[in-house]
Amino acid sequence: MSERLTQARAWLRQDPDPETRDELAGIITRAAGGDSTAIADLDDRFRTRLAFGTAGLRGELGAGSNRMNRVLVTQAAAGFAGYLLQRSATRPTVVIGYDGRRNSRRFALDSAEILAGAGLRAILLPRLLPTPVLAFAVRHLQADAGIMVTASHNPPDDNGYKVYLGGDDAGSQIVAPADAEIAAHIQRVADAGDVRLLPRSDAYELAGEDVVDAYVAATAAVAPAPFGVQEMRWVYTAMHGVGWETFSRVVKSAGYPAPRTVDAQRDPDPTFRTVAFPNPEEPGAMDLAIARAREADAEFIIANDPDADRLAVAIPDAAVDGGWRRLTGNEVGLLLGWRAARAAQGAPGASLACSLVSSPGLGAVAERYGLDFHETLTGFKWISRAPGMVFGFEEALGYLVNPETVRDKDGISAAVALLGLAAEARVNGSGIAGLLAELGAEIGHFASGQVSVRVDDLSVISGTMASLRAEPPTAFGSRAVASAEDLAAGDAGVPAGDVLRYRLDDGSRVIVRPSGTEPKLKVYIDARGESTEAAAAAVTELEAAVRAMLAERG
Repeated sequence: MSERLTQARAWLRQDPDPETRDELAGIITRAAGGDSTAIADLDDRFRTRLAFGTAGLRGELGAGSNRMNRVLVTQAAAGFAGYLLQRSATRPTVVIGYDGRRNSRRFALDSAEILAGAGLRAILLPRLLPTPVLAFAVRHLQADAGIMVTASHNPPDDNGYKVYLGGDDAGSQIVAPADAEIAAHIQRVADAGDVRLLPRSDAYELAGEDVVDAYVAATAAVAPAPFGVQEMRWVYTAMHGVGWETFSRVVKSAGYPAPRTVDAQRDPDPTFRTVAFPNPEEPGAMDLAIARAREADAEFIIANDPDADRLAVAIPDAAVDGGWRRLTGNEVGLLLGWRAARAAQGAPGASLACSLVSSPGLGAVAERYGLDFHETLTGFKWISRAPGMVFGFEEALGYLVNPETVRDKDGISAAVALLGLAAEARVNGSGIAGLLAELGAEIGHFASGQVSVRVDDLSVISGTMASLRAEPPTAFGSRAVASAEDLAAGDAGVPAGDVLRYRLDDGSRVIVRPSGTEPKLKVYIDARGESTEAAAAAVTELEAAVRAMLAERG
């Protein structure tokens, strides 16, 4: 108790934010008076630090070393500056972007001032913008690094800090060992004490609108609209994020008709007031978009997540409740991969890439068109580094369709590529559902499913993974396990990851792993069948078997 109070008081003295200062002062007073709830709260805030890893930082806003706040961000910026100065013989350049979440702009300003104070060239993007614009700007401005302040699709009270590297890393997110090296620099700053003593400077630059203009032009060029699609009816939602302003410019520049928008979700709102979770994957998140689509008699729906690096698509389907079906990330990924493969056919060294939990159907597409295929660990930090990649995706709604300009998932360029497919299909008298049927007839029918368990206690996840390692399942329902792989030590050129993969005797696949960004255990299921219905039925049976297994192990 005394240790936590000492930590909290030291933190309070250096905190420049009046809101978190007041928050922490109140907790300290109650804890010092013996309030058990306040004592537990203080312990949760200071028993550890938010860990800096390959995904950067992400966590709940609030005071303390285990929260996202101005002290933690200042330490991170100073540590990152030290890392960049150590690895560069010249003055490093860093581009900084931010989205519309609470404190995003303030965290970006703190970072710019700390980087400039450390002697780096810091360039702040002109206003809140999508994550893909920051990823683009790192390459476009030939910067040494980039920082994006965002928590993507996390709950409203979260924020985060994502880091990119230029040069040989070509604007990709960081991978090991850079994460550990940056974390060590951050820890040294934290150990040194009061962040108020760190040099700051307002000599950072503000990027011009020409950076955004260049992103719009490059993205519109991904799939210019064909003639004859001006009557195409579609709906767009930004999910209360920052996608609309940039995406609407891209749509206009590419020549597509403007969408009907979900007005209640169009503009940035850090409270995300119309959704429980601002993630298109979550149940109910697209309800307003579906209602708007019914009203507009739309042909399809496109949704971005709050920082617009993910894309979700929904189409009419009379066979499901409500008459609309959200496509899985794998379905969209296979369509976009098919598009890329046809364009790259015959190009030496061209490849398709996806994470190991994404549909094996992309490998079938690559084989069909004579392209190389790479399977990576989850995360675009790995996918973006696949040799010769012309397209990459992961099933969690992330797609990289324009690797020459953005080396990260980009929900805006992916949306333009999807618009191009939908428009061409429309001109040919078909639609997105018709494209899926055509692809299935060409490469086989793949179906996928996911069982996702959100927990309050992370030990539940580690306990389940330990149980599966100690006593591997021999079957999922009636389907026997043909082989089991533990990727913790790395395998076949894939870096190590906390992933368990089971290949079943009927050719199906089950993969188990903890989420890298949320308190979830995720299980991915893939099956291939002679028809769409057969593949879907296999997935349904496997989902039931997985739920039964998790209930038993939990």
